[in-house]
Amino acid sequence: MSEQTTISQGVRFQTVESGYQDQRIDNYLLAQLKGVPKSLVYRILRKGEVRVNKKRVKPEYKLQVGDVIRIPPVRVAESNPLPSANLDQVQALQHQILYEDDVLMVMNKPAGLAVHGGSGLQFGLIESLRALRPDAKQMELVHRLDRETSGCILIAKRRSALRSLHEQLRNKTMDKQYLALVRGHWQKHVKFIAAPLLKNTLKSGERVVRVDAEGKPSETRFRIVEQFTQCTLVEASPITGRTHQIRVHALHAGHPIACDPKYGDSEFDQAMQQVGLNRLFLHAHKLTFKHPQTGKEITVNAPLDETLRRTLKQLGGHKFI
Repeated sequence: MSEQTTISQGVRFQTVESGYQDQRIDNYLLAQLKGVPKSLVYRILRKGEVRVNKKRVKPEYKLQVGDVIRIPPVRVAESNPLPSANLDQVQALQHQILYEDDVLMVMNKPAGLAVHGGSGLQFGLIESLRALRPDAKQMELVHRLDRETSGCILIAKRRSALRSLHEQLRNKTMDKQYLALVRGHWQKHVKFIAAPLLKNTLKSGERVVRVDAEGKPSETRFRIVEQFTQCTLVEASPITGRTHQIRVHALHAGHPIACDPKYGDSEFDQAMQQVGLNRLFLHAHKLTFKHPQTGKEITVNAPLDETLRRTLKQLGGHKFI
């Protein structure tokens, strides 16, 4: 891989246009300063180096049309060029589109594909989709999925759609449902887990999350779908959207997810590998939201991939296969 180069930018002033009305200043800066570490963006906000109409603002400040933003000089990593739309792995994503219209798209993200490039990856899902849809200049991820997780992921093709969908996430009116295969027999009375989660970044850059009183409030609903001899297929619906939330809440309940490289149980994982499972069994199988333009409720289902279906069949399952 070629060495990452940086470019230095001087002070710049940007006037807010209608497409960015009511967007938070921190989210605006993160989108404008691609390649700048998130911690640096919040540091220049905290120190007052970013000004709106010559005044300090907090990260949650919502932009108004005509606002003049002062952005200080920062070191920005040069963005990677988009991958060729002709690459096999990019073309293959065409067949994973579950829903698409003029303003948004829902993908069935394959396991193993990061949602964006970086950390040694040349490109991820969003770069691939931008290559496939070069006319969609404002295409952005609405939310994220872990690299190992498959299933429904929502992409906005217009800034107005992104704002509307982010508002639904904030107001907890978007419903995301996941399927997870967990160790042991999930107890019927455990339907809701509220355990604060604290995120740590190791020196290697790896993110690890644990239940901790100092962490952020986190809530997940769980429902038993199918019971097997040594494991359970559960449906998990995160109410909050913390990093690794379902994985850590399942572990906290005493039921780690099958083949989880960070939070799993090696003995259980070996048993699951013997029935053909070679990836994390976590799949975003259903997504329900209101269309940003029409207000109509849309529900999209993502089928399980062959590996997950085959695993359930081997276990004697009757659902989702």
